[in-house]
Amino acid sequence: MNPRTDGLDRTASVPGGDASDAVRTVYLGSGEFSVPALRRLAAHPSVKLVGVVTAPPRPVGRRQVLTPTPIGALAAELGLEPVLTPTRLRAPEAIAEILALRPALAVLADYGQIVPPALLDLPHGALNLHPSALPRWRGAAPIPATILAGDLETAVTLMRMDAGLDTGPVVARTDVPLTGSERAPDLETVVAEIAAELLVRSLGPWLRGELQAIPQATDGATLTRPLRREDGRLDPAEPAAVLERRVRAYLPWPGTFTELDGQRLVVTAASVGRSQPDDVPGTMVRDGHRPALATPDGRLVLESVTPEGKRPMTGEDWLRGRPGRG
Repeated sequence: MNPRTDGLDRTASVPGGDASDAVRTVYLGSGEFSVPALRRLAAHPSVKLVGVVTAPPRPVGRRQVLTPTPIGALAAELGLEPVLTPTRLRAPEAIAEILALRPALAVLADYGQIVPPALLDLPHGALNLHPSALPRWRGAAPIPATILAGDLETAVTLMRMDAGLDTGPVVARTDVPLTGSERAPDLETVVAEIAAELLVRSLGPWLRGELQAIPQATDGATLTRPLRREDGRLDPAEPAAVLERRVRAYLPWPGTFTELDGQRLVVTAASVGRSQPDDVPGTMVRDGHRPALATPDGRLVLESVTPEGKRPMTGEDWLRGRPGRG
C-alpha cells in the first residue's frame, strides 16, 4: 500500500500561535492505532505534552492481571506525566482534572469515549485521527467495515472534532490504496504509522493558522457500531467471498466461527474456492486436503482453525483428525 496525500491541506479560522511557542497539549488514546501518533507527538517541537488520557487498566488473562492500555504502557516507557485514566471522560471531576493542565490543544486517536464540549472548545480545538475516508465509515469500527465492504481504498483523516460522531471538518487526509487481501491487524498497523506521519506534518501548520478545516460532504456518510461477538458467526447463506472478507475483517475481535456437531470452530484464515454441483450450502465438504464450508456461491476454504477447547491448527490437520467426517 502506497499512501498518497490529497489536496485537503488548507487552513481554518483557528487562532494561530507563534510556531516557536510550544502549545500545551493533551493526548487522548487507548488502542494500538494511537501508539505511533503519541510517540511522534511527544517529540514534536510545536507542542508541550502536558498530559495523557487513556482508559483504565483492565484485568487480562486467567490471572486477571491489571494491564494498562497500549497508550498507558507507552506513556510509562516515555516517562510522560501525568497519565489520567478516568472511567467516564464526561464526569465533571474528569473534565476538571484535564482542564487543570491548562491545555490549548487536544489530540485524540482510538480513545473510545465521547469527548465533552469543554475539551472541544480549547483555543486550538481537538484534533482526531480517524482511519477512514470520512464521511465513509464514521464510528467505532472503520477498519473492519472497510475490509468487509471490499473497499479498494481507505484513508487516514485528521479532523477537527465537533459535537457529532466523526462529523467534524477535515483538516488533512492521506489516501491509502488497498490490495483487497488486507487483514484487520495488519491494516491497523499500516494506517497507524500513516496517521502519525499525517499528524506531525499537519500540526505545525494547523497551530500557525495555515490549514483550513473543510466541512465533510453530506453524501455517502456511513456509520459503524461497536462489534459484538455474534457478528463473527459465518452465515453459509452468504457468498463465500463475503465470508472470506469477514474472516479478515474480524481479526482479532470478535473473530469468526461456524458450528459443527454442536461445537464452535473458530476460523482464523480462509480462502475462496469454486462450488461443486453436489455442494449443499451450510455443509462442510472436502476441498482437496482442506475443509470447506459450502455456500450458494463458492466454497469458504478453511486454511486455519481453532476447534473448541483445542489449540490452533491448519484446516488440513483438523480435517485429518476427522476420519470419515466432513
